[in-house]
Amino acid sequence: MAAAPGRRLPAALLCAALCLGAALAVDRSNFKTCEQSGFCRRQRGLSPGHSPYRALLESLQLGPDAARIQLINEATKVPLLLELWGLQGNMTRIRIKELNPLRPRFEVPDVLVGEPPVERLAVTGRDEGSLELSLGPAGHRLLVTEKPFRMDLLQGRELLCSVNACGLLFFEHLRQRRDSFSDKLSSSVGSLWDKIKTLFHRDTPREPTAEEGAAAEGQDEAAGGTEEAGDQSEKPTETTAEAAEEPGSWEETFKTHTDTKPNGPTSVGLDFSLPGFEHVYGIPEHAESLRLRTTEGGDPYRLYNLDVFQYELYNPMALYGSVPLLLAHSARRTLGIFWLNAAETWVDISSNTAGKVRGRGWGHRGGAIGVLTPPFRCWQTLFGKLLDYMQGGGETPQTDVRWMSESGIIDVFLLLGPAPAAVMGQYAALTGTQALPPLFALGYHQSRWNYNDEEDVAAVEKGFEEHAVPCDVLWLDIEHADGKRYFTWDPSKFPRPRAMLEQLAAKKRKMVSIVDPHIKVDSGYRVHAELRSRGFYVKTKDGSDYEGWCWPGSAAYPDFTNPEMRAWWASMFAYDQYEGSTETLFTWNDMNEPSVFSGPEVTMHKDAVHYGGWEHRDVHNLYGLYVQMATAEGQIQRSGGQHRPFVLSRAFFAGSQRYGAVWTGDNTAEWEHLKISIPMCLSFGLAGLAFCGADVGGFFKNPDAELLVRWYQAGALQPFFRAHAHMDTARREPWLFGEDNAALIRGAVRLRYALLPFWYTAFYHSHRHGVPIMRPLWMEYPEDTTTFAIDDQYLIDRALLVHPVTEQGARGVQVYLPGKGEVWYDTVSYQKHHAPQTLYVPVTMSSVPMFQRGGTVVPRQERVRRSTECMQGDPFTLYVALSPQGTAEGDLFLDDGKSFDYETKARFLHRQFTFAGNTLTASSADPRGSFDTPVWLERVVILGAGKPGAVILQPANGSETRLDFQHEAEPPVLTVRKPGVRMGDDWAIVLR
Repeated sequence: MAAAPGRRLPAALLCAALCLGAALAVDRSNFKTCEQSGFCRRQRGLSPGHSPYRALLESLQLGPDAARIQLINEATKVPLLLELWGLQGNMTRIRIKELNPLRPRFEVPDVLVGEPPVERLAVTGRDEGSLELSLGPAGHRLLVTEKPFRMDLLQGRELLCSVNACGLLFFEHLRQRRDSFSDKLSSSVGSLWDKIKTLFHRDTPREPTAEEGAAAEGQDEAAGGTEEAGDQSEKPTETTAEAAEEPGSWEETFKTHTDTKPNGPTSVGLDFSLPGFEHVYGIPEHAESLRLRTTEGGDPYRLYNLDVFQYELYNPMALYGSVPLLLAHSARRTLGIFWLNAAETWVDISSNTAGKVRGRGWGHRGGAIGVLTPPFRCWQTLFGKLLDYMQGGGETPQTDVRWMSESGIIDVFLLLGPAPAAVMGQYAALTGTQALPPLFALGYHQSRWNYNDEEDVAAVEKGFEEHAVPCDVLWLDIEHADGKRYFTWDPSKFPRPRAMLEQLAAKKRKMVSIVDPHIKVDSGYRVHAELRSRGFYVKTKDGSDYEGWCWPGSAAYPDFTNPEMRAWWASMFAYDQYEGSTETLFTWNDMNEPSVFSGPEVTMHKDAVHYGGWEHRDVHNLYGLYVQMATAEGQIQRSGGQHRPFVLSRAFFAGSQRYGAVWTGDNTAEWEHLKISIPMCLSFGLAGLAFCGADVGGFFKNPDAELLVRWYQAGALQPFFRAHAHMDTARREPWLFGEDNAALIRGAVRLRYALLPFWYTAFYHSHRHGVPIMRPLWMEYPEDTTTFAIDDQYLIDRALLVHPVTEQGARGVQVYLPGKGEVWYDTVSYQKHHAPQTLYVPVTMSSVPMFQRGGTVVPRQERVRRSTECMQGDPFTLYVALSPQGTAEGDLFLDDGKSFDYETKARFLHRQFTFAGNTLTASSADPRGSFDTPVWLERVVILGAGKPGAVILQPANGSETRLDFQHEAEPPVLTVRKPGVRMGDDWAIVLR
């Protein structure tokens, strides 16, 4: 929930909230642009093409696991250490840090699941100005050029990626502060000074920054000879970087907030050139199309977790979460760049084809754009030009990506694919896979800010019963707590929380309550008193507990970077600590960017101090991950390690997928917000966050009936399915828009429940292999260029293609069916369509265009009941969609739906279904698993099958039984009734 008017707040807090935007639109003035972010401005001011850095190749140290080479900035004389690893699984790691820093620099912990196993490196070539390293058995080679420093990664004769080809390596070394007039100016005065200088020097060159001066020096040396760097560990001289520092380097003011910078400027940056790539994706969260646009004419994409009030669409502004993973895709291969840095980060994207294609510029939608000036332009060494010649000459499409972070080190992983699924697996090997959720979490969730009291909860639950709409979870927002003191209940509204939870559990339903990481400052509040006494709060730069304004009023913020604090937080979810809680109560972590209404950009001051003495600027994007991590651990601990948690988090970072679900935040009841939910969740999935959804109906404003119905239809086909709304909106439970619309919503929800076996199996695939559940078409059809920019339709796993209706008054949609030589079946009419083609599909209000891929088997449970738990013993139907070759395959994962026994005790079934030679067979896909379940096969529907003379069941004991069947000729569909075999048994059904 973003800070917004309408909440019941203390006067001072209400004023702060109103400052975030009195109208229902984002107030951009509350959030920085690149020009207002000092380090981004400094880095963007660096001229590309002339790097001041030289690789001291004679310093090479080649160990069994890594190569280490010193770099020198030939202007500042500051040495850096370059470390290189070839990693198993087709990955390369590059790390650059100071060789002799004045103090340690932050290196991101707890994101990688372990130290990645390495390949042995070898020197395979060397001359006066370059060095070639072999990175392992996959044939990758890294060419390190001495001056200017550059690296080129090749496989055979193919150049995959160049590093620092634009010459934009930027590393602000730690230094002692020098007293000077500009240092003593506040950032606001400095800004005024910049404007004055602009007025008087508009037509004359400004003084170069340290990096620009270094670049110029490097250019002069390149033209006039080579000068030795001197002592490799030489400290910077008095006349280099410090003398050229801009106002704001040691102190920066934004609006009324001053950021003291005791460590001075510490930003890092690096560019990557990707020849042959025109399409890049990822780096969520942005309300943006799936394919990222170039950043000419506007700001870079920003990664800085923020509570943004009613965010704008098609905008590079930062939102609630950040994953610094960018994917590049072409018909030849897929490649990923994972930039492991948790500080504020900006990402510039440039392309040599940007002005030659149709696209959108910042500030408008659609239309053609002319030739644009890129934010930076690369240059080529002689080696780069030679590679172009080797690869056939001509203008190769190229995308250049530049990363800029405020602090920390450069630590980057190149994920070399080459297939899309391989890149997903490589990222998962580094950061982990999507946690396998409890089965109930895949059902429908009903939420609102706020259900008023226990009577209101009971009435809503009864409404689902009376209107036959399945529902697994009811949610409580901040008003349920006693004065917004989390881990408590309002004694007048929720006097008997345990009884309320038990009543829901009797109907096989669960509840989620909100627990935010801002703690009301109240000496009588046990949670606050204990946090303060233990010293577990984030500190100010002066050492006192950091406090700011949030929903409770004055609030303090637990330091989740402290492992002791996280352990304490986890202990608070024990049943004897969280009074009134039961095993059916789960958790929602909101506002965990962290949101601070009174803070700069509605978040925590960057000079606040965390565990270990690190500044908030170093750890900012980790905060939300740590909140979700500690909460999930608390749920696991309360069950003695037996049960899987469910935690929804608004803020996230790389690795958050290991702890639960995420969503797209405080959206709006508008058609464009419905439409953007698709590319946003697709981007989340590409970044490992497979359990994603959007607030059905929109959080702000009131949807009309058409929009609400269409949103239910779309939301039912996204991984996380929850309706949620602002307290100032009209009530919108599914039955409140008339019976006709209630029936349409009921149909959408029931479709979700019928497909639960397929969804749960897709989650298992994601959990095991790191692949997205909701995935763009190009992941399955990587050579089909038509799919590269499609983001209004998608695949669920690999078998179902979905095109939700997202246009008001739509009478039809254009659906692209990919796959040369493949077929797709309409899941309602069973009509077969040959691919590839673009198909016009007429729609009515009941239509959800969905197609099953020929060659797949989709399991369903069609006896839909009130909740997932009620359906766990119900029989299954298999939908077998035949390929043109008459084959199909699919699988089904089954376990108890709630425990870790599938992992710790191998209590699961993973069944494989294969259709070939007119025979459907069932066998074990993983013989390690064993799970006793009575569930059985009720029906088999074979799409595209001819009429057989007989259908025979052959169980594992060798007997034969004739089965009843029905055949429809047009379109051809064979329905086999009641085979009656158990889903865990081996068997065959033969068409004769």
